[in-house]
Amino acid sequence: MARPKRPFIVSLDQVRIVREPNGVFIDYADPGVGGVHLAMGEEAKNLSDQEILDRHNAGLQARQELRDSYRHVAVEVPPGKPQLQYMAQSHQWVPRGGVVRAVITDGGPDCQATFWVDDREMSLEEFGRMVVTYAGWGVRLTFVPEDEVHLRPVVEVREPVDEG
Repeated sequence: MARPKRPFIVSLDQVRIVREPNGVFIDYADPGVGGVHLAMGEEAKNLSDQEILDRHNAGLQARQELRDSYRHVAVEVPPGKPQLQYMAQSHQWVPRGGVVRAVITDGGPDCQATFWVDDREMSLEEFGRMVVTYAGWGVRLTFVPEDEVHLRPVVEVREPVDEG
């Protein structure tokens, strides 16, 4: 199964628009693109399909312009300061910054990975819930020796050397 494609600007012949009680559902003809719900309330009943699609496309265009102008700076919490904070509302830990340093252990007899962030042991499930707070983002996972987890490693883009 492939990762769903991001919705893109389309014409009426590329979608099916279904009105729902609180808005509309835009179903792309391309099966690789997930559908889009637009919460428009009662207003959707008074708009043509083209007007709905124009609003959808304008929203996509505005998001693309924002992405094009955005310069991301990944904030790394300094060593010794807490990297995570607990959110009682969602019952989970969330990153305080855009970089999380961790040490991986094998988690005992079942060989399930566990992650140590600061002095906190997190199961694979807890770690997964923590990273899902960045759903829709990309991630670069860089493995470093345990005693260098706080350092920025030198990264070379090349094919790995086959040592076998």
